[in-house]
Amino acid sequence: MSRTRSVASSALGVNRRTILAATAAVSVSAGVGYALRPTDSQAATTDATNASNAAAEAPVAHSRVAPAAPLAPYTKGTTLATVAAPRTHSGYRRLGDGAGWKRVVRADLAAAKSGRAGRRTALASFVQFTDLHLMDSQHPLRLEYLRSTDKHAWRPHESLTVQGGISLVERVNALRGAPVTGSPLHFVMTTGDNTDNNAKSELEWFMKIMSGGRFTPNTGDPRHYEGVQNSGLKLYWQPDSTVRDGDKQLGFPHLAGFLAAAIREVRSPGLNLPWYSTVGNHDALPLGCFGSHADPYLTELAIGGKKLMTATAAEAKKLQNSIRDAKDPKGSGYRDFLKAHARSMRSITPDEKRAPYTSAEYLKAHLDPAYQGLGPVGHGYSSANVDAGTQYYAFRIADDVIGISLDTTDAGGHYEGSIGATQLRWLDKTLRDNKDSYAVIFSHHTSKTMDNTRPDPAHPTERRYEGNAVVALLGSHPNVLAWVNGHIHRNVITPHSAPDGRSFWEISTASHVDYPQLARVIELVDNKDGTLSLFTTLIESAAPHRTDFSDLTQTGLAALYRELSYNAPGSSTVLGGDAKDRNTELILKKG
Repeated sequence: MSRTRSVASSALGVNRRTILAATAAVSVSAGVGYALRPTDSQAATTDATNASNAAAEAPVAHSRVAPAAPLAPYTKGTTLATVAAPRTHSGYRRLGDGAGWKRVVRADLAAAKSGRAGRRTALASFVQFTDLHLMDSQHPLRLEYLRSTDKHAWRPHESLTVQGGISLVERVNALRGAPVTGSPLHFVMTTGDNTDNNAKSELEWFMKIMSGGRFTPNTGDPRHYEGVQNSGLKLYWQPDSTVRDGDKQLGFPHLAGFLAAAIREVRSPGLNLPWYSTVGNHDALPLGCFGSHADPYLTELAIGGKKLMTATAAEAKKLQNSIRDAKDPKGSGYRDFLKAHARSMRSITPDEKRAPYTSAEYLKAHLDPAYQGLGPVGHGYSSANVDAGTQYYAFRIADDVIGISLDTTDAGGHYEGSIGATQLRWLDKTLRDNKDSYAVIFSHHTSKTMDNTRPDPAHPTERRYEGNAVVALLGSHPNVLAWVNGHIHRNVITPHSAPDGRSFWEISTASHVDYPQLARVIELVDNKDGTLSLFTTLIESAAPHRTDFSDLTQTGLAALYRELSYNAPGSSTVLGGDAKDRNTELILKKG
């Protein structure tokens, strides 16, 4: 870790010696590094010669051109400048431009030394997306009826996740670099829950949002929406109807044409950066909690012509408790619940695109050339992952920085996570093999939400480890700088220190489905004084803060997506976190 390069000078010039030392380097990634496959115990065997040849032959995807020198800090387009905030005081609250969030220096793990701003050298910078929850809101397996016991179990903005996601891509494309150093951004990493229902339709939408293209966010009847929002049920906001539903009683508007606009064709420009992907529980499991891929009834219902929209509060509470308490990881109780309510189901248009996708199909979608965008091929995943049935990998971010994407989902069911012994050993080996590089770890689950050690059906005898084991392992490697994750839909930044002085930061970022709908820019810099700094800067989508109820364009809907989420009944008011969890400078001693 003695070598340091500025991002501006080294982003396209990869250190060859470092690459050849890395295990199983297989592809040039976005002009900023090489993707690293899982080692021999987890994936197809490759020797140094094959790795070198593969790297030489792989297609190159170019990173964004660096801005003209001198590089300069900026705040425009970030939450340092402005954040959406309510401009009315009661009822349904309209949003407008609010005051920005100041940067907080955190010296929990190392002292902040004066003069560092004039000495610092950029090492790397990237953007984290997390918990997009791109949602087929008409899907037959959805649990909207839990709203009869929990107001936030269904949210009025759920039909606009696609428009909101595209607007976030537009925001990143408009950034002129990293906010603190001004250096070029290297890539975007998604940290899971990219989709919501584990549906093939949602996976296609996710891939097109990230890589670019036109598509229609609709399933079932191609002519009109079929779901809870035109059901006439007062339990849900009926935007196109004048019916006095529960949400309109709280001030939600009547918006004629809303649902037709929500399922209209959209266009995503695709990211103008390379992007990588990490899997979350909603990507791995139907509804994010059921290990039910082998259940023929639930699979058939997902693509069929019936949908349950109502349940009593008592029934909903019982079902919600069984999910929360992990009493039904395989979804057998959920299946029996649906069978018992078969006569209450409404007719909808069947659609094969709503079928659940497997982990292999998830990987193959990432490897599909149609979704390559600016790369890299596979977006971190490789054919070795497909062959081995793994969803974790390592990749080189810059000369002196590697990234490691973990799979913390549990195929045995439930929404919390854990990690298998094989993957934990691979993580340890990857960090040891790259001990001369700083490391940033990515996962979906946080350290505190990795408490689900249910056996993986594919490896029933393999031990699974909780988050504290991962914290201990990362703390034993002095090259680990940060663990970046999501899942909890809240901004939280946690310092981790080991008894011998080794330390790293855990950076958990709020979702883009629940207000305040954020993503995070992270910059790594060397302060040239024995310390490093990690700068975190939150960003919102490009949609305007103010909404216009008559504007049902793609951009207008993206603005409504944010405002509706702010007003969603039962929504939490603390997901934005405290000032120390938002825009920060996180200081570390050099290992």
